[in-house]
Amino acid sequence: MQEDQQNLKENSMKNSNSKENDTFRDEYDFSDSKPNPYAAILRSQQNLVQLEPDVAKYYKTSEQVNIALRAIISAFPKSEKSMAETT
Repeated sequence: MQEDQQNLKENSMKNSNSKENDTFRDEYDFSDSKPNPYAAILRSQQNLVQLEPDVAKYYKTSEQVNIALRAIISAFPKSEKSMAETT
């Protein structure tokens, strides 16, 4: 799956650099377009992490990854700073 995503990304980047994709078709009219008012909010809410292929084979869902990470985090002793943030 990681390889498929990488291939897609590489092909997409190759296509975007080609001369034939430099212009839009005539029927596409973006003159009245407006920026997405939610784009900044969505960008700030995403915390994406790319897993290495060997890890991605083991964890099939983000829920599985989060469970494992929470278990690791709970094994660490709480520092004074983190305790102060929770109170």
